[in-house]
Amino acid sequence: MRIRITITSVLVDDQDKALEFYTDVLGFELKHDVPAGGARWLTLTAPGDPEGVELLLEPDAGPGAAEFKSTLKSAGVPYTQFQVDNVHEAHDELVEKGVQFTVEPTSAGPVSMAVLDDTCGNLIQLISDN
Repeated sequence: MRIRITITSVLVDDQDKALEFYTDVLGFELKHDVPAGGARWLTLTAPGDPEGVELLLEPDAGPGAAEFKSTLKSAGVPYTQFQVDNVHEAHDELVEKGVQFTVEPTSAGPVSMAVLDDTCGNLIQLISDN
């Protein structure tokens, strides 16, 4: 059996706001935007990788979803992690775009990491090799 990740999700409190942040600020590219009941099947891919893993911007309206996100954020725990080429450069670029960081770039052994607020109820960790 071969198993692989094709879609992963991040719970968001507002799909429109999330789409704007994840595309205009972080640079993800829109893959699918399809009505799905009262929400949308809204997926993104990494820049230049339209056939890569999709990130689903999933509404946090399900049972316990908003509480789960709030608990993680209150504890300072990132919801998920994205790799960048250089955390320090990504941090500087995103700060210029108005992104708020809860953890500034920090060396953590063989990697550097930083944590940002995605404006949709989540902390997101960025990581790069040192």
